[in-house]
Amino acid sequence: MRFSTEFQKKVCDVVKKIPRGKILSYQEVAFRLDEPGAARAVGNALNRNFNSDVPCHRVIKSDGSVGGYRGGIKKKIKILRGEGVKIKNGKIVNF
Repeated sequence: MRFSTEFQKKVCDVVKKIPRGKILSYQEVAFRLDEPGAARAVGNALNRNFNSDVPCHRVIKSDGSVGGYRGGIKKKIKILRGEGVKIKNGKIVNF
């Protein structure tokens, strides 16, 4: 699915720039969009993403926990670990 709203397109643009092995929180993505109150909207936009070019797995909750993922949390953790992100008890180490 392509992002249909301007907001969703902007979210996509920010998330595509997150390098392998790095993460941002939903809140950090919202700040980069100059929409500081839009963390939940960022999550909703990413939940609608089916484009594998958008690394949704690199966006986590602001408390350091991995958050949701369409493919399931276990898969998200596996992908992040494969990129070198350290995770312990469902949270990013040293977040």
